[in-house]
Amino acid sequence: MSKRQGGQRIGVRTYGDVDGALSGLVERTEGSAQFSAGEAAALQWALGRSDRAPVTGADVPGRPDLQVLTAEVDATVVQLEDPTTQAGGRDYLNGVHGALAWVCGHSDRMA
Repeated sequence: MSKRQGGQRIGVRTYGDVDGALSGLVERTEGSAQFSAGEAAALQWALGRSDRAPVTGADVPGRPDLQVLTAEVDATVVQLEDPTTQAGGRDYLNGVHGALAWVCGHSDRMA
């Protein structure tokens, strides 16, 4: 990570905070694999390492801005409220939601 990236904002967090959170997922062993996969997908996308949004699949080249990140949080909530969402899918969605809510400043820590 360059010094320049470290001070850039990803949502309301610094690049370094988000990159550090993603690195920390590797060290974590507890919890659902699908939940962790959702967190990782969300953080990679927020950092601009994936062009496809983790829930909507929207093509967003580069780093998504706060408005786009928040829209993905909203889309995740809609999916979570759908009673037909399967358990594994729900775990993935909860992981995405927790990570993006943290990135956007809706929570003080990831779920």
